[in-house]
Amino acid sequence: MQCIVNRRAQFSASHRYWLPELSEAENNQLFGLCTRNPGHGHNYVLYVAIAGELDRYGMVMNLSEVKQVIKREITSQLDYSYLNDAWSEFQQTLPTTENIARIIWQKLESHLPLVNIQLFEHPQLWADYQGNGMEAYLSISTHFSAAHRLAHPDLSYEENVEIYGKCARPNGHGHNYHLEVTVKGEIDPRTGMLVDLGALQTVIDEQVIESFDHTFLNKDIAYFAQIVPTAENIAVRIQDLLRLPIEQLGATLHKIKLIESPNNSCEVYCPQIAATSTTSNAVLTSV
Repeated sequence: MQCIVNRRAQFSASHRYWLPELSEAENNQLFGLCTRNPGHGHNYVLYVAIAGELDRYGMVMNLSEVKQVIKREITSQLDYSYLNDAWSEFQQTLPTTENIARIIWQKLESHLPLVNIQLFEHPQLWADYQGNGMEAYLSISTHFSAAHRLAHPDLSYEENVEIYGKCARPNGHGHNYHLEVTVKGEIDPRTGMLVDLGALQTVIDEQVIESFDHTFLNKDIAYFAQIVPTAENIAVRIQDLLRLPIEQLGATLHKIKLIESPNNSCEVYCPQIAATSTTSNAVLTSV
């Protein structure tokens, strides 16, 4: 039986985004505050996913061995380091989150049966890399607060209560929604970026957060006047709002995850070809 096992590790390091061939103004435009000298730091959290058949001892690999490989090849070299100087690869391509994840894969792939490297720069920003050349995934998390009522406009109150329960009550209820946006793209061989992070954050803020935050979705968002604002429908709508602007940034929208409460979340995996929202693949998770 094949199984995927994740091993967590962490390291603290600093870095600076600066390309000597660009002027100060060009660097500032491209990297913003990340250009400040002598750099800034993060507490990175690393998840190394490996896969394989279970052995006679019930393991893919002995996790003590996995721990030692990660320590020897990665954390002992990066912990309390200045990343720009830590590895020669960062002389060629800057140590962005997505590029660090890519290089970590390269350092570990001859030692471990890797399936994914996930690196958190902080809880609101992380990258995934799966060994596909310069292709990587970058995720941003944010939040908004909104109220909604689950009631189909063509049904009676009694029929809506039968379907939606308490969520059909006339005055609605609210949530602190947690939103995760994952994009896919090619890492630039010089900047180390698969997308302009500041521009991506601006798109999410302008297209979603400013419109949805502190609203009654059924009444304040025209789209939900006839569409029931379930977590699934909200996630699909967010996908529709973000897909084209993210394509214009040179990346592809890969996934929307909307966490409605600690017990309910929805994931929408976005089509690679322009299509209507009915073609999206939505997965609802409840605990």
